[in-house]
This record gives sequence, C-alpha cells and structure tokens, in this order.
Amino acid sequence: MVRRSFASGRWRYLHPAYYLKRPKRLAFLFIVFVVATFATWDRQSLIREHEAEIIKLQEELNRLQDQLRKSSVSDEMSENVKFIREVEMDPVNDERREKVKEAMLHAWNSYVEYAWGQDELQPQSRSGVNSFGGLGATLVDSLDTLYIMGLKDEFQKAREWIATSLDFNKDYVASVFETTIRVVGGLLSAYDLSGDKLFLDKAKEIADRLLPAWDSPTGIPYNSINLVHGNPHNHGWTGGESILADSGTEQLELIALSQRTGDLKYQQKAEKVIRQLQKTYPSDGLLPIYINPRSGVAAPYSTITFGAMGDSFYEYLLKVWIQGNKTEGLKHYREMWETSMEGLVSLIRKSTPSSFSYICEKTGNSLSDKMDELACFVPGMLALGSSGYAPEKAEKMLSLSKELAWTCYNFYQVTQTKLAGENYVFREGQDMSVGTSWNILRPETVESLMYLWRLTGNQTYQEWGWNIFLAFEKNSRIDSGYVGLKDVNTGVKDNMMQSFFLAETLKYLYLLFSPPSVISLDEWVFNTEAHPLRIIPRNDTVPELGGEEEAKPQPKVIDRRQRQPFGRKQGRIADQN
Repeated sequence: MVRRSFASGRWRYLHPAYYLKRPKRLAFLFIVFVVATFATWDRQSLIREHEAEIIKLQEELNRLQDQLRKSSVSDEMSENVKFIREVEMDPVNDERREKVKEAMLHAWNSYVEYAWGQDELQPQSRSGVNSFGGLGATLVDSLDTLYIMGLKDEFQKAREWIATSLDFNKDYVASVFETTIRVVGGLLSAYDLSGDKLFLDKAKEIADRLLPAWDSPTGIPYNSINLVHGNPHNHGWTGGESILADSGTEQLELIALSQRTGDLKYQQKAEKVIRQLQKTYPSDGLLPIYINPRSGVAAPYSTITFGAMGDSFYEYLLKVWIQGNKTEGLKHYREMWETSMEGLVSLIRKSTPSSFSYICEKTGNSLSDKMDELACFVPGMLALGSSGYAPEKAEKMLSLSKELAWTCYNFYQVTQTKLAGENYVFREGQDMSVGTSWNILRPETVESLMYLWRLTGNQTYQEWGWNIFLAFEKNSRIDSGYVGLKDVNTGVKDNMMQSFFLAETLKYLYLLFSPPSVISLDEWVFNTEAHPLRIIPRNDTVPELGGEEEAKPQPKVIDRRQRQPFGRKQGRIADQN
C-alpha cells in the first residue's frame, strides 16, 4: 500500500508548513481569526446585556405589580403618597410655617433680652421670674423647638448656657412632675435630636436628684422633693396623697433615660408605678386623681377627670407602648389604655342644641358637665391610638376623636377673642359657656389638630390651627413677648409667657404646617411637654414588684390650708405687675 503524504491533497491546509511558505495566506487567516473572535465576543456581550435588561424589566414589572396589589388593598395608601407630595410642595403651608417660626423667634428673643437664664419671662414688666427654682425652664423647654425650626445660632447659645450655668444644686422644693416633663424631657429630646452627650449627662444629673421621690412603700412617687436635701413629700392640700397625673407621667422620660444610659434603675422605678396601679385597676379603667403612696390605693372620694391632675396618666399608657415600638412586653400598657378608653366613652355626653361631644368629670356616681381645655389632648390621643384597634373599632374611636376636636375648636370660637378659656360648662339647651375665663397660651387643642391632620390628611385641621394662631397673634403678642389673657372675652392681658408656649404651642403649630416627615410619628413619640423622644424597640420585660430594695423616706404632711400655687397641668395665671 502506498501511503499518501500528509502534505498532499486537502490535508495540506491543516499543516503549519503550508502557511509558513505562503505569508499572504497566513495573514489572511489571522485576520479571519481576529474578526471571528470579535464577532463572537460582541454577540456574547449583547446577550449578557440583553439578559441584564430583561432582569431589570422583570424587577420593574414585579415592583409595579406589587404596587398595584398594595393599591388594590388600600387606595388610601396611594392617596397618602399623593398627600405627602402635595404637602411638601404647598406654598401656603410654607408661608404659615415661616410665620410660626417668626413667632418663635419673637418669643425667644424677648426671653433672651429680658429673662435670660431664668425660668419664665414676664413680658409686661420685662423681667424674669424663677417659677421652677431657677432651672432655666423656658430655655430647656425651647431647645428642641429651636433645633426643629433650624434656629442653629439660638440653639447653640442655649447649649452654651446649659454647659456653663445650669446648676441643679439648689435648695428648692421641686415638683417631680414638672421637673421631669420639662427639664428631663427637654434635655433628652435635645440629646436625641443633636446627639450631644452634654444633654444626656445633664438629664441624668437632675433625674438622680429626683429619684428618691419614688422611695415610698408602694413605689408610687411623692410629688415634691428638695433638690439638695431630698425629703420627698406630698402637698398638704392633697391630704398627703399623690396625684394621679404627677405619678403616672414620668414613664416616658425615665424609660428613655435608662435606654440611653444603660442604667435600668430609672425604668424600674417608673414601671413599678404602673405594676402597682395594675393590681387594683378598675374595670372601667378610670382612676380618681388622688392615690395613697403608702397603700397604692386610689382615694374613692376624689374626682375622675381627663383634665387637670388626671390627663397625662392616660396619655402615657398609650405612649409608653408606642415608645417601645409596640412590642409584646409592653402589651399591658395598651390593654390598660384600651380599658380606660372604654371608661372614657362612658363619660361622653352631647350638648343641646348643637350636639357638641364633651367629656364629663365624675365624683362617686355623679357626673359633672364640665370639661377642661386641658382635656383637649384627648382627640389627638384617640387618633394616635386608633390604629391599634380592629378596623371597625378604630373607625369608631377616630370618629369620636373628630367630634371632640370640633368641640375643642369651638372652645376658641365662642369667645370674643377667639381664644379658649381654661374650662367650660355645658347646660341643657345652652351648649357651652366659659367657666374659668383665663387663657394661659395652652397647647392641647393645636396638639390634637396636628395629630388629626397627620393621621387623616384633612386640611380642615390646618385651617382651624391657623385661626387659633392668628388669635394668639392678635391678642397675646406684645413688643416684649407673648402673654396670656385674664379674661378671654374682655381680652385683658396677664404678665406671663409660659415656657410651654415655646415648648408645645408653637412647636405643634409649626409641625401642623410641616411635611409629616418632620419628626415623623413613625420614629418619634412626644412627651406631655411636646418633647419628641426617639422610638426604640424594647425586648425587655418589666421587673417584678419587690425586686428592688425599698427605701424608707416618710412623707411630710403640710397643712391643707397652705395650698400650693397651681402648676402647668393644674393651671397657673400671673397677675400683671
């Protein structure tokens, strides 16, 4: 057999020697190889890009389908998105917000000029007064309002005073309640907003001076304490009893302090109060305003009210649940609050002929057709808590909230100055009339309007709030600050700019005209002095009663006739000097 050479015939094109002898063909082959390689690589790139584009389109389709599903579940959610965008672009709200900011600057600058470092300004006499022992109450109360409004220079000036001049070592008998909500709350809020540890250190310092007030046999706090010597005790005019609101309105602040310092002693003191009250909690959830700190039992002869001395106890049951992000360990707060709201419903009556819903007060089995302006925090509280109910119940509670807000707005509208009196009485066929006629720049109605506007999107509440602001501007603004009125019909002015006007009234008005993202209710909870505290989820459980050592201070009983001047929740009015 004759073998054919590998180089012969068609096989010669596969042999390298063939191309080495023919360079042109070698070059042609190289060009073909390069072109084919690029063509293949380009096609693969196109395929990868195409696949990536398909994935992106699929993701976008899934997103749109998800949005469509959510939209079909709740058209209200898409309306809320539209509402938020409209709010953020609303020139009317922008203008109103700036007007409120200017009012804050006027109030603040007047305080700086005439009462710097003192507790409160007396605008007509252009002087300061130490209503709270010289703790700079207006300054501390204003910190977060200045920060939220972007008044950086003013905030820094206040911060420098706190760093150099705020001294708690004062031989002064302080209200545990007032000092906690204003000073501890104000400092904690400033810390949460700014991250400046100075504020946290100061909050801890004053809280440590207040803490012995909780050393009663039951843990129910005494309501007064000397900041230097201690000696916790109750007012003589309460018969030595503790006040419900004063005892049940420190939980937010002390829990927040424990969360931020890691020291549980503050939280344990505050939550022991609730566990004690829970032992004998009534079936209607309504507690009288006086509680015996030795037995832990409420005095049955005292008044049940959502106004002075009762109000913020109920507010804090809801807000502690919110503060802890509504976790399981806090459900007893929500349960107690819902029980109390059933009791609240039992106190609701309607006036004639206009059907204004109002909240009665109760003593024993008797109802009194009287409602404090202080109780006008209730519409906001109901709106805030309504989402925790099943849908049908939530709608009922929100409806009640709206009815009560209408009543509270009319507290303002029925007077000559369009500013509300301190309380109102309701009589058959006469609707409402002013009881106590002063106005001390209170915030409760605008607080509720802010909540209702944010939670419903109904701009009517903004209009009501604007009308109230204009009434303050017309009747309470003077060259040296803002004053209350001795009589809301005659318009006669008093001589006091309450610190809560800057802490609460102007802050809530500012937020009423701000986008809901400014101090979002999903991220912050307000204490009863309108100081926002950041919501932090809690996984802890409340310590059992008796798990901490009991201290032994005895209450100092003061003569009943030596009735103390009313404080912020009880009401206070200053005579013109």
